[in-house]
Amino acid sequence: MREPLIDLSDIHLTLGRGDVRTDILRGADLRMKAGETLAVLGPSGSGKSSLMAVIAGLERPTSGRATVLGEDVGALDEDRLARLRGSGIGIVLQSFQLLPTMSALENVSVPMELARTPEATVRARAELQAVGLGHRLTHYPAQLSGGEQQRVAIARATAPRPRLLLADEPTGNLDAANGAAIIDLLFERAGTAGAGLVVITHDPAVAERAGRTVHMVDGRVTE
Repeated sequence: MREPLIDLSDIHLTLGRGDVRTDILRGADLRMKAGETLAVLGPSGSGKSSLMAVIAGLERPTSGRATVLGEDVGALDEDRLARLRGSGIGIVLQSFQLLPTMSALENVSVPMELARTPEATVRARAELQAVGLGHRLTHYPAQLSGGEQQRVAIARATAPRPRLLLADEPTGNLDAANGAAIIDLLFERAGTAGAGLVVITHDPAVAERAGRTVHMVDGRVTE
């Protein structure tokens, strides 16, 4: 039996100290198999983004065990976490997070070059073509629409061929038509890569696309 992509057990995350101490995650449990598509649904403030941050190794749990791609992310140093994200985890955010001084091609290829991925530029060009931006390779983010910028972000996430894709409100800055197209593309690219996909959302229509949906309620995960 293959190990799960994600195995979270009794995850607590507390931020701040003293009077400003806030319990964000309160015993969250989550298990996800390879190739699965999962939606995490819940209102603002329920802990969805914090859960993703723990999975990605961007936040270390205060207590509990977080195993992602077979690694205990709470025990990894920053270098090993960066390598895990660079090769095994692709991340797509609501705000695109593209570098304004780099072209679409550079935004996708440079992170792979820094990770010493072979044929980074070739792979970046192929992935941009796959998301429908083969004609926009030399354009900068300011020259692209919001939908096009999110396509670049998806290409950047999928080009390293990760085993796990994480998307946090990927349609939050887009209109309905562009949002629907981006969700279609996200699921299509994850399927092509054979990657597991976690979509953080507050939109039930987006959640319906996933093979399984869980809900965040007061920092806990409910099926």
